[in-house]
Amino acid sequence: MSYNAIRDSLATAAEDLRARFDAGESVVGLVHARAAQIDEVLTGLWREHLALSGVALVAVGGYGRGELHPCSDVDVLLLLPDTLPEGAEDALGAFVTALWDVGLEIGHSARTVDECSEQAGNDLTVATTLMEARLLAGPESLFDAMQAVTTPENMWPSDRYFEEKRKEQVERYHRYHDTGYNLEPNVKGSPGGLRDIQMIGWVAKRHFGAATLAELVDHGFLSPGQLQRLEDGQNFLWRIRFALHILTGRREDRLLFDYQKKLAEMLGYEDAVYTLAVEQLMQRYYRTVMELSRLNEMLLQLFEEAILMDPDAPTEALNERFQVKNGYLQTVDDKVFRRDPSALLETFLLLQQHKEIRGVSALTVGLIKRDLHLIDDEFRQNPRNHRLFLSIMRAPEGVTHELRRMNLYGVLGLYIPAFGRIVGRMQYDLFHAYTVDEHTLFVVSNLRRFALTRFDHEFPHCSEIMQALEKPEIAYLSGLFHDIAKGRGGDHSELGAVDAESFCLEHGMSQYEAGLVAWLVRHHLALSMTAQKKDIGDPDVINEFATLVGDPMHLDYLYLLTVADVRGTDPKLWNSWKAQLFHDLYILTRRALRRGLENPIDRELLLAEKREKARETLLGRGIANDRIDAVWALLNEDYFLRHRVKEITWHTEWLTDSDTESEIGLVDVRRRKTGDGIEAVLYTPREKRTFAHATAILDELGMTIMDARIVSLDDKRSIVTLVFMEQDARVDSDEARVNKVRRGLTRILTAPSDEVLSVTRTLPRQARMFTTETTVDFGRSTSADQTVLELQAADRPGLLSTIGQVFIEQGIDIEAAKIVTIGEKAEDVFYICIESGGGALDETRQCELGEALLDRLGSGVTNNERGHAGN
Repeated sequence: MSYNAIRDSLATAAEDLRARFDAGESVVGLVHARAAQIDEVLTGLWREHLALSGVALVAVGGYGRGELHPCSDVDVLLLLPDTLPEGAEDALGAFVTALWDVGLEIGHSARTVDECSEQAGNDLTVATTLMEARLLAGPESLFDAMQAVTTPENMWPSDRYFEEKRKEQVERYHRYHDTGYNLEPNVKGSPGGLRDIQMIGWVAKRHFGAATLAELVDHGFLSPGQLQRLEDGQNFLWRIRFALHILTGRREDRLLFDYQKKLAEMLGYEDAVYTLAVEQLMQRYYRTVMELSRLNEMLLQLFEEAILMDPDAPTEALNERFQVKNGYLQTVDDKVFRRDPSALLETFLLLQQHKEIRGVSALTVGLIKRDLHLIDDEFRQNPRNHRLFLSIMRAPEGVTHELRRMNLYGVLGLYIPAFGRIVGRMQYDLFHAYTVDEHTLFVVSNLRRFALTRFDHEFPHCSEIMQALEKPEIAYLSGLFHDIAKGRGGDHSELGAVDAESFCLEHGMSQYEAGLVAWLVRHHLALSMTAQKKDIGDPDVINEFATLVGDPMHLDYLYLLTVADVRGTDPKLWNSWKAQLFHDLYILTRRALRRGLENPIDRELLLAEKREKARETLLGRGIANDRIDAVWALLNEDYFLRHRVKEITWHTEWLTDSDTESEIGLVDVRRRKTGDGIEAVLYTPREKRTFAHATAILDELGMTIMDARIVSLDDKRSIVTLVFMEQDARVDSDEARVNKVRRGLTRILTAPSDEVLSVTRTLPRQARMFTTETTVDFGRSTSADQTVLELQAADRPGLLSTIGQVFIEQGIDIEAAKIVTIGEKAEDVFYICIESGGGALDETRQCELGEALLDRLGSGVTNNERGHAGN
């Protein structure tokens, strides 16, 4: 057959596999069929080129197992005799060329038996590849010789092989942040992925000579039910991987956002009332990898006990139900949980109480899984189990670790059924980096770190507050329940508060304690939203928030929960700017509570205190009173209210050394003193409309703007303060970078007011996968002269500059901007007024501005203060 004919036959075979896949045929048969097709082509080419060469053609790796997905690598070994006959080298070259000519992506190596022995002895990966070898064509004696020299008797005995493979798994897990719950997981490499199943197969083959996973049942390492779950999990992951290869036309193992929605459609999922098709697919994926992780842990533990440990080691009794053997906790017999179901919870409490125990024995893990059905309504209503669970939550060590273990073993989701419904639940956006259950456990973990003195250096203020709390378990329970109602429809905060209060009361907590947990769940977003979306320099905003909080204890708990929650959403979203905002709101609210809600702080007192502190600092730096007064004469009360003391001293010191009469204006830029990021101040003529230009320049430079404050000083001048950070965390904001930003912002001073600066930066890959409806909402400000505009839109390069340009065209001044980016969405708040001190916008102007924004940014909805208007 000609090479073109072979190429055509491979294309036809691939189309046939696609059709069979679409028709719902078992993926197991398809991956083996693909391998068989390649077998036929390779053996045909071997007969044409190498039949007389004495060379054996050997399939290795996944191909050696007879498993090929549509675009999987085809790995072969050309096993050479010690002496090649004349012409064999040319024949080898022709064979390899033919493989490429027919369109196969081949990974090949050519070695003698001795070379195989040497390389496999030095490299565990090579040894593992040769373990899975399968002879396709050529001398069987040569293949047998290669297998003989790579046996455990000659290299990599099973104990050493197991130890090294386990290290490999630990390192691989670290590359995926030790979780299979990343929102763009790798089907093959992530924890609980296909590599975990292969790991089990490799160790079983090395130690027992087992050719299939089914043989582990015969050896007593798997029950038939566990084998079925292992095979079902593998088949599900195979189906996803097969579909990924079809969808992308290449070897692709990453479940990127780009593919998830299309895969859900390919695999037959449909949108439901409260759950998107893609969310259903991913929830099944995460639950599958959780089950596979559990089986992987159990089997590796069994292997460790069989390969490395002393089977005759003595046992140490802990009580009448549990003992320790070889450092692992185990039940005294296989009927403990059936006699006393409460022992299912006691398992985790004992691990907390005995830090020297290394973990749970594989046999006991299997018994827990077998007896999970015992966690029923009667179990959940048992006061003894209530006490055990609260003891776990109140333990001085191991709270998070054991909650994670309870989740992995399936206990937590059965004991708290509402938690079971969020296990593996993803949210299809770029804001939440983890599934709901994984995020929840991260939040509890963050709270625990505040309580442990060895982590005091991370968040000293949070640690100080947490370690002073009489009942830290209230914080942990609020963290456990804060997102428990996600995906049910309705307000998850309200629904979760009901669940939390009911749970706490059932567990014997007081009405006050249960109410406090419920209040925290109900208001867990309040501090974050107030700090990020409202002007916390406004005393009225602080007094309103203080009224919601009510007392210092509620504030302490809410502050700790907020920091833990935001940090646990996505590590990349936490930064020093958010930390400062939350801390500032906490301090200001604490102060308001000390004064008493009936005696709120007034503007004049706040202004006097800020001026006094700033003046004291400036005098200490050698700046005379008359120079300070000269600068402050240019500023107004609004400026002092909306800036921190450290900012006031910076601006004042800068302006005392500058020409404040400059017709084009002034710019200063510095790295933030209290954390990462950069801050800039611009003192410019009002007609410059600095916001639109500055945001365009910063966006083009790869900056994310966190905060913007624009204060109109008089009819001629305004002062603009900007806080921004690198979009790419790998970029260092060093002095060279600061100077580059300074040069960019200095361009504003000479740019014509009507110039529109373009942003050429492209939208990130992930963000292109989402569609966000643009909404514009108008509300009342605490100031009668301002209108609050809340805008939600798809985040994109140049968004803020475009908004600023619309404001210019509509004759609108920005007094302040609170910039909040939540994954792929921008949720920005602008405090605006009609230009030149024209006051707040009436309903007509609101509609006009809303329509202009929607026209520029894309269709959506405008809501004014009295209802709906626009499109």
